[in-house]
Amino acid sequence: MKVPFLDLQAHHQPLRAQFDAAIAAVVNESAFAGGPYVARFEQEFAAFCGVPHCLAVGNGTDALWLSLLALGIKPGDEVITVPATFMATAEAISCCGARPVFVDIDPVTYTLDPAQLEAAITPRTRAIIPVHLFGQMADMEAILAIAARHGLPVVEDACQAHGATRNGHPAGTLGAAGCFSFYPGKNLGAFGEAGAVITANPAVKEKIAMYRDHGQARKYHHALIGWNARMDGIQGAVLSVKLPHLEAANQRRRAHAALYRKLLAGSEVITPVEAPGNHHVYHVYAVRVAQRDAVLAAMGEAGVACGIHYPVPVHLQEAYAFLGYRPGSFPVAEQCAREFLSLPMYPELTEEQIRYVAAQLQAVLARRPAHERVS
Repeated sequence: MKVPFLDLQAHHQPLRAQFDAAIAAVVNESAFAGGPYVARFEQEFAAFCGVPHCLAVGNGTDALWLSLLALGIKPGDEVITVPATFMATAEAISCCGARPVFVDIDPVTYTLDPAQLEAAITPRTRAIIPVHLFGQMADMEAILAIAARHGLPVVEDACQAHGATRNGHPAGTLGAAGCFSFYPGKNLGAFGEAGAVITANPAVKEKIAMYRDHGQARKYHHALIGWNARMDGIQGAVLSVKLPHLEAANQRRRAHAALYRKLLAGSEVITPVEAPGNHHVYHVYAVRVAQRDAVLAAMGEAGVACGIHYPVPVHLQEAYAFLGYRPGSFPVAEQCAREFLSLPMYPELTEEQIRYVAAQLQAVLARRPAHERVS
């Protein structure tokens, strides 16, 4: 048996006729750059999240960057985030001319560790970006309490957390802004690059609306130096087709995660833990194993495509060498980077496929020397 890491064809096939009709409507109306189909999706996604404002943008990186700009982040400022994330989180900070400051992650949830947050705050700190990694929200109550004591805005990186909640609050709704990516492989994915910011703050909404459209408050009248970060009409139309199916797809992901957890119980595999109060949506199902690279290769030989999210933490990337971090600076993030193995996870997985993946993983681990265990 061969099990792909992701199967977008299987994901899209049941809705193919709706996609064709939606794209044809955009083409027939020449509604390509922004326009009514983007505006409709903005209204629908805002309603889904339970917020008044949604700003559709070009991608998740735009969403993070423009949110920081809207909050006034500028050269010389510091913004706190985590090293266990995709590079875009830190890039958005750097693109404002600010300096990323990292805080290690919680060893159970893999999100920002609030116990280490306050020590990283300096007189130059201007914002905090918790990352809802793999589909699980960070400890927002603790993070927001610390942020409030220091008068700092919180921008949620919810790029992997479409539909996740914490104590009933949807991802992206607790901070000054919530940032989403609709990259094709995400729980809610477009047919190319796309992203969005949600907010309840009218001032943030107005600033992002201008920044994404060359700083225009109205056509050819530029109040700000902005950028071209608009969502295109085809992506808006496609996302409107997919959004009504998101909750059901997330429930299937949760069922798959439960089966993986059951099948791998009692083994040396460390499976994801859903924190109390969280509704995890398992964008990525990352387990931890020792000798991960060898396990990854052996799984590939067994016909199971796995991934690594992410092999090098951001503070150790060459691009950020100038920050002066070294191996050992953030031990939890670094250990996870050595051990994370992402198993196939998408709504269309079958029980047979999941059982095969789990059986192959256990077989691979059983062939290794006993001393090669997760530390």
